[in-house]
Amino acid sequence: MERIKTLEMIDISKSFRGVKANSDVNIAVREGEILGLLGENGAGKTTLMNILYGLYQPDSGSIRINGKNITIESPVDSRHHGIGMVHQHFMLVQNHTVSENIALGYEAAPQFFPQHKLNEKIQSFARKFNFGIEPSKMVWQLSAGEQQRVEILKALMNGADLLILDEPTSVLTSQESRDLFQNFREMRNQGHMIILISHKLDEILELCDRVTVLQKGRIVGGADTKAVDKKSLARMMIGRDIIFQIEKEPLERSEKVITVENIIVKNDKGLDAVKGLTFEIFRNEIFGIAGVSGNGQRELVEAITGLRRVESGNIIMDGKEITNETARHIYNRGIAHVPEERIKFGIAAGLFLYDNAILKQHHKRKYSNRFFLAYNKIKAHTQQLLIDFKVLAPSINIQTKNLSGGNIQKLILGREISENPSLLVASHPTYGLDVGATEYLRNQLLKRRREGGAVLLVSEDLDEIFGLCDRIAVMFRGEFMGVLDADDPRLKDIGLMMAGSLRL
Repeated sequence: MERIKTLEMIDISKSFRGVKANSDVNIAVREGEILGLLGENGAGKTTLMNILYGLYQPDSGSIRINGKNITIESPVDSRHHGIGMVHQHFMLVQNHTVSENIALGYEAAPQFFPQHKLNEKIQSFARKFNFGIEPSKMVWQLSAGEQQRVEILKALMNGADLLILDEPTSVLTSQESRDLFQNFREMRNQGHMIILISHKLDEILELCDRVTVLQKGRIVGGADTKAVDKKSLARMMIGRDIIFQIEKEPLERSEKVITVENIIVKNDKGLDAVKGLTFEIFRNEIFGIAGVSGNGQRELVEAITGLRRVESGNIIMDGKEITNETARHIYNRGIAHVPEERIKFGIAAGLFLYDNAILKQHHKRKYSNRFFLAYNKIKAHTQQLLIDFKVLAPSINIQTKNLSGGNIQKLILGREISENPSLLVASHPTYGLDVGATEYLRNQLLKRRREGGAVLLVSEDLDEIFGLCDRIAVMFRGEFMGVLDADDPRLKDIGLMMAGSLRL
C-alpha cells in the first residue's frame, strides 16, 4: 500500500433530514503535519471526519490520496487506505486485556491465541512511540490516558498513516494531555499526519501546524497557528468576540439554603468516598468544589440529589431534613441537578426534545392530568426553553441525541432552572463544550446567583472555579482540605491542597 503523502477532501456536503451538517467543505493535510479542525459543538467537525473514515457517505464531493480519487464506503476501506480514527468515546472491551482488544481490530491477527503472538509487536510499537503500554493488563485497570494510547496503537498497528483524533483530551487529566501531546509530536516527526478535532483553543495553538475553522457546517477560516492567537481563533469560530474574563459582581449572601452535616457516603465498592463532610450553602452564592476527579465529588453530589444513600449524617434543606429521601422528593423540595455525564444521566437520548424538556416534571399538574400528558403545553414550554436558553435545534420533534453536546447541555440547564430551584447542583457543566457554549453556561450560573439562587459547582477547571465561585472547597480523598473565600491569598497553594499535601 502506497504511503499517504497528501490527503484532500473536496467540496464535501452532507445533510441529515434536510439539515446541512457539511456544505462544500475543502480541507487538505500533508505528510508530517498536524491539522487542527476547530469549531463549536455542532459545527460539523465529527461528521466530516466520519465521512473520511467511512462511517457516513457524502451527498456530494470527493476524497483524494496523493492526487488520486478514492472511494471509502466503510471503515474497512478507510483502514486499507491508511486512515485510522480514534473516537471521543473509547471502543474498548473493558474486561479484556490490551492485547485482546488490539487483536479484535487487527486484521493480521492469527486465528488461534492471537494475544500471545501479538504481545511482542504491541511492545515494539509502544516503544517506537513511547507509549508505555503493558499488553497483559486488563483495560478496566488502565487510566483514561492509557486507554487513549491503546486506541491509537490499534490504529497504528493497522497501518494508519493518517490518524483522526476526535476530542482526544476530553477525558484526560492535564498531565495525561501533556504526555499525549508529546506522543503526537513523536508521531509527526516519524512522518505520520494527524487531524485533531477540537474546540479547545489552547491545545490547537500548542499542538497544530495549521488550523481550519468550521461554523455551521462551512469553512469560515484557516491559518498557520503561529500567525493567529486565541482571540482571533475564537472570533472565527463563534463569529463574535469572546469575553475570556468572567465578570462577577460582588453580592452579599442571603439566607441559608442547605446544610450538610458530617455525612459519610460509600462508593460502588463499599468504601467510604465521602468522609464526614460538613458545609453550608447560601442564596446569592456559588459554592465551588475543586479537586481531581475521583476524590468523592460524584458520591457527594449523588447523596445530595437523592441518587446515593447517606450512611450517616444529615442533609437539611430550608430547615427540613431530606437525608435519603427519593430523587423526586428532593427535586420537588427545590434541588435541581445538572449531572456530570449529560448523555448517560441528563437525558433520554432516544426521546424527542419535548419529552426531555419535562423529564423530571411530567407528573406536575401543569403538564398532565391523572391520565394523559398535555402535549400542547409541553411543546409550548419546550419552544420557550429553546428560545430562552439559545438551544440550536431544527425542531422540537427530533430525537435529543441528534443535538450537539453544547445544545444538549443548554437544554438540560434550561429544564433544571425553569422550575426556579433553591439550589442548583452543577457537576462539570462546561465539560467538553466549546468556548461559546462555555461562556453562555457560565453566565447562566452567574444569573442564577444574581437572582437569589444558590449554586453548588463541582469542576476540575480551576479558571472556572476561581472565576465563578464565592467560596471554594478543595476535596481530596473524601475530605475538604480547606474551605476558603475566592479572594483568599492562601488559594495560591490550591495545587498542594488538591494533592493532599496541605490542609487549611
